[in-house]
Amino acid sequence: MGVRKGAAALKWNRENDDAPRLIAAGKGYLADRILALAAEADIPIIEQEPLTEVLISMDPGKEIPPELFEITAEIYIFLMKLDGSIV
Repeated sequence: MGVRKGAAALKWNRENDDAPRLIAAGKGYLADRILALAAEADIPIIEQEPLTEVLISMDPGKEIPPELFEITAEIYIFLMKLDGSIV
């Protein structure tokens, strides 16, 4: 049996949250559903396996811990560039 892929979804409300929150995470079927819903909603999917593994171990609804701020910020900057929010 092969390694089952994982997926995690974050949401950041700058007005209410100090950091992005984990809204969904899982492996196998749950990962497939998270990825399918993201694709249906035209949400970019970024593969970052080490980050995903840490996020999967967290409880949904929790803000990411400070040690994940740098890598998460890099992802948000990348997404903002894709969106055209920053150049």
